[in-house]
Amino acid sequence: MYTPPAFREDDREALCALMRAAPFASLVTATADGMECTPLPLWLAPEEGPLGTLYGHVARANPHWRAEAVGETLAIFSGPDAYVSPGWYATKQETGKVVPTWNYLTVHARGPVEFFEDADRLLDVVTRLTDAHETGRAAPWAVSDAPETFIRAQLRGIVGLRLPIARLEGKRKMSQNRSATDREGVAAGLGESENPADRAAGRLVPLA
Repeated sequence: MYTPPAFREDDREALCALMRAAPFASLVTATADGMECTPLPLWLAPEEGPLGTLYGHVARANPHWRAEAVGETLAIFSGPDAYVSPGWYATKQETGKVVPTWNYLTVHARGPVEFFEDADRLLDVVTRLTDAHETGRAAPWAVSDAPETFIRAQLRGIVGLRLPIARLEGKRKMSQNRSATDREGVAAGLGESENPADRAAGRLVPLA
């Protein structure tokens, strides 16, 4: 990933926070027959290994898990993003030398992927994934709420994956390369948008 120094995010806690906040990732694997890409939710175990380990599962019918990987597998996590209008820059009024851009936050996690079919490991993965997303709900659903025989039958239709992170890259492009007045204009412009995603990105523009 091309990352100019101004946009580089190296803080591991910040990267882990984004992977937890935006767990729906794209899993990309290079194979001898071309690229395989599967969108799926991933669960991060930050204590496993120097950079953490990702877990998830794919449908057994998905050919992705059967394809032998060439090199590392890449998991792409995408945070808030938004179009930035040049009209929000104070510089537009001063020189007119401005163009549109896009602000975004992303994390790339790379490592050797392992697919597994063991039912007990699969149960652990789906339980952790479910608990992560049900926590905080008024009436959280648990895997144990369904009949055990039903869950075991469902597990036969999926394959688990484990990806110990060997390399972690983060990019936070939120107008850091603009002047303070330009950043204020971007934050204000995005904050006035009717699109919740724009407003979320606007809150990440640094004003200090």
